[in-house]
Amino acid sequence: MYRRVHICFPEREKVMGILCNIHHEQYGWRIAQRIVLWIGIQLLFLVSASAQQMNPTYQQYIRTYAEEAVRQMKEHKIPASVTMAQGLLESGAGKSSLASVHNNHFGIKCHKTWQGARTYRTDDAPNECFRSYENAKDSYRDHSYFLKQPRYRSLYDLNKTDYRGWAKGLQRAGYATDKGYANKLIALVELYELYELDRGRYPTWMRQKQPQRGERTEKEESISESIKHEGFISYGLLYVIAQAGDTFISIAREMELNPDKVAEWNDAPIDFPLHKGDIVYLQRKNKRATEEHPTHTVVVGDSMHSISQRYGIRVERLYKMNHLDINEYVPEEGDVLLLR
Repeated sequence: MYRRVHICFPEREKVMGILCNIHHEQYGWRIAQRIVLWIGIQLLFLVSASAQQMNPTYQQYIRTYAEEAVRQMKEHKIPASVTMAQGLLESGAGKSSLASVHNNHFGIKCHKTWQGARTYRTDDAPNECFRSYENAKDSYRDHSYFLKQPRYRSLYDLNKTDYRGWAKGLQRAGYATDKGYANKLIALVELYELYELDRGRYPTWMRQKQPQRGERTEKEESISESIKHEGFISYGLLYVIAQAGDTFISIAREMELNPDKVAEWNDAPIDFPLHKGDIVYLQRKNKRATEEHPTHTVVVGDSMHSISQRYGIRVERLYKMNHLDINEYVPEEGDVLLLR
């Protein structure tokens, strides 16, 4: 099952890419056998981790505007997931007066070039000018043209499925002054499975006939059976590093594990998109980080999920030890989180 097990110590560890150089060829197979046996025993006792709850108002907004977001993606190469997340965040899922009265779903201000209808309200300063549209589609279309400005040009070099890169790039380019803007977008994309829109599919919760958890899709069936992963150990946890094209299902199949459990151990839905270099744990994560990592300072692009993966902590424990509401808190740049 494993070609080699690497034993990684915290002081030698480099997460999400370059790994330890300490190879234990002689004992690797024996260690792997024991750990996999232990994992098999755990399968009998594990319970599902708690998850953030979807907001029905947000779900209805997504149902209403998902097709328009995908249409804009096809025409302008902007990830539909990012457009959808921005619409949710900027309009309060369509409930803000700017959206409900003036059809402005992205909080776009007038600026010097705007010749259309306008409305005034307090935002960063009193009596600021915002664009007003005849309908929501005009707002979505204008949002796409708005992102053609030179300051956003570098984003179009990213893959349309790289919603994390787009979210961080929008914040760096100054789309919003909120220090947590990118992280909030990423959290929305991942909670509501908006990344599926970038693949030309609806989120699983929107599909009339949802696949059973663990059921392989046609695309996943075509993934090469020859992909092999090396096993690594860090923080006392066995994990592999995702390769291009990997899914929880393909990794679980290779390791002869239950796909539902692999997704559960990684605090994610089974169709969560894996990127090359992502850590995929093959057992349940720890309740707290090691002594060497008492805290984490949030940077742009961090989510509670990515932080929990980096340190091998269960995401619900990360919320709990910091006394945070799992349905409300989104990490902002500069926040310091307890890891133990």
